[in-house]
Amino acid sequence: MKNILAIGYSSRNIVCSARRAGYNVYAIDAFCDMDLAGCAAGSMTIDLDDQMDIKQVDREKIIELIESFDVDFDAIVLGSGFEIMDLSHLPCPILNNEPQVMQEVSDKARFAKRLVTLDIPHPRIYSSNELGFAQYPLMVKPKYAGGGILNRMATNKDELFTILDDLSDLSPPMTPDDMLIQDFISGTAASVSVISTKDEARAIAINEQLIGIPWLTELPFAYCGNITPFETPYAEKMCEMAEELVMEFGLVGSNGVDFIISNSGPVVIEINARFQGSLDTVELATGINIFNAHVKAFVGELPEKPETCQFAARAVLYTNRDVVINRQVLDGILKENTADIPNNGHKAFAGDPVTSVIATGKSRQDALEKIRNSVFSIRKLLDVAHQ
Repeated sequence: MKNILAIGYSSRNIVCSARRAGYNVYAIDAFCDMDLAGCAAGSMTIDLDDQMDIKQVDREKIIELIESFDVDFDAIVLGSGFEIMDLSHLPCPILNNEPQVMQEVSDKARFAKRLVTLDIPHPRIYSSNELGFAQYPLMVKPKYAGGGILNRMATNKDELFTILDDLSDLSPPMTPDDMLIQDFISGTAASVSVISTKDEARAIAINEQLIGIPWLTELPFAYCGNITPFETPYAEKMCEMAEELVMEFGLVGSNGVDFIISNSGPVVIEINARFQGSLDTVELATGINIFNAHVKAFVGELPEKPETCQFAARAVLYTNRDVVINRQVLDGILKENTADIPNNGHKAFAGDPVTSVIATGKSRQDALEKIRNSVFSIRKLLDVAHQ
């Protein structure tokens, strides 16, 4: 296996991991950031036409882009935003979970019902006729979309209906069938990274999730990165729960399980049945190549559980204002230890991610302090560019 095609909304981490593993990798991506282009043998940009719902991307358009490479691909890997797309008719293997499995796992309402039967802690979900009995606060979020950008918390009935109205006014609009309303669980966000074959699952890392960090974003529930490893007394229990869930749903390859560690212990939030945003920090903290482990899992091979050798942090920096990435900003980004590096002239709107900052250290605090220093330097440049 040599020629690999990665398709994703933002697939830089997949592409670069595949390149480090020795593959000749191509990409179809919404951004085609500088570092993705530097790792890929070829790349093409998905034209989203400013639409927020990536599920509306025409499947035939993706197939046209695939054919335009004029490369005989040995395998295709689907990343975030495209993991449900059915490309099974293509002549090369698709190294992802089956589309019908993805539909079940990605639909948060169906997923929650399955957890009830397994007796695994999960936030209660409310149907529209149950809202009169709901206990506040509540979390409102899309059933399918990830990243937390559209997640909202309601502390009372009036706030709930205001949120529902606001989401219905989006373009494209979100209908009640697109939304999930569940109990809000207070605690620390974390995830478990798992590699699995059809017969066995192995947790390889526990990661702290950075959610709604004020110095990274103004969005209260936006995904802002990870720190690996995450040290918790619930580590063994979380790994066991994650492995059980991955096997229960019949998942293969690299998959992740998201948790909130509440006062009463870990609560499962969702499964990310695809490569996760924690890929960078897991690889840096453990030395394992996630893409290589993913490919081998499809032929029944699992890696040994790795030991962590250092702390690794990745922080996603969002812009608070509309900004165009000019040469001065880009030079400043390139001076830092960054990934997801935007192209010169890239236009980022308020609330958009701009770049990622990555650091390692002997402790969580050490890695996080390096991240903060770099973020503040880049933030100053963004403020100047906005003016």
